[in-house]
Amino acid sequence: MNTLLDPSILFFVFGLFAGLAKSNLEIPQPISRFLSLYLLMALGLKGGFALNKSGLTPEIALSLGIAIALAVVIPLAGYWLLRTRLDRLDAAAIAATYGSISAVTFITASQALEHAGIQFGGHMAAAMALMESPAIIIAIILANKARSPGTGRAASPGKVLHESFTDGGQLLLLGALVIGLVTGDAGYKAMAPFSIDLFKGLLAFFLLDMGLMAARSLGQIRGKPPAALAYALLAPPVHAAFALAICRLAGLPAGDTILLMVLAASASYIAVPAVLRQALPEVNPALYMGMSLGVTFPLNILVGIPVYTQVALHFVR
Repeated sequence: MNTLLDPSILFFVFGLFAGLAKSNLEIPQPISRFLSLYLLMALGLKGGFALNKSGLTPEIALSLGIAIALAVVIPLAGYWLLRTRLDRLDAAAIAATYGSISAVTFITASQALEHAGIQFGGHMAAAMALMESPAIIIAIILANKARSPGTGRAASPGKVLHESFTDGGQLLLLGALVIGLVTGDAGYKAMAPFSIDLFKGLLAFFLLDMGLMAARSLGQIRGKPPAALAYALLAPPVHAAFALAICRLAGLPAGDTILLMVLAASASYIAVPAVLRQALPEVNPALYMGMSLGVTFPLNILVGIPVYTQVALHFVR
């Protein structure tokens, strides 16, 4: 499977080139927001339609349990490692960013698997939704403990949890999943022209925008601690290997394993930064945004997805 020859990935590469070349090419923010919401809605519908066919099986429950476990272990391990090299609030912010997930990386990986004919469960959309918030809550708790007493900046985990689950994109994904689950085949036939036929083209357009954003974010990592850059490069494959080991022990199929590896390796650049700007105002967003969008996102899109796929297919049958 040559992922780099996929049109969507090539548009991402083109966006990187245009951004690095200082082109004035840009996607208006309202259009970019629409594309993001469309992809989440279409992904939720696809997952719901698939779940309607398969039902909730013990294997699906196991996959979702592993997803939650990864979303808890990864940020805790990341904070434990980073706090020895960075300020503890910076470590908490980075742990939240890398403990959460990138929906666009997941969507790109799912399209690559479909193109390669590798089957995966529709419930993986639910796994993605479940993995987004735990890292944020853990990071806020750790940050509150790291703050000096009396600073008055402690954020309520309950409030953060509410904001995470009522975020527009997260809520749309879950709502579309439920709608697809309820409507089944009839819903699939009605929505296929919108959620299936248009998906590939709009994903390519959105990845063009992501390429432009990634190129702009590369400048944000200048002057940042070497430990942060090393983490941005090394954490994704380590997290993916950890997910592979758990999935292999659990006996999950290759497609689900690959997507859990991709989710574990990804880093948030939308949901987490939106929450952290309010919950951890002491931390400069350029730190975790530059790491996740400028380094980890291109690494996963261009190299990570094909490598994780081939590794998983070697170990999982």
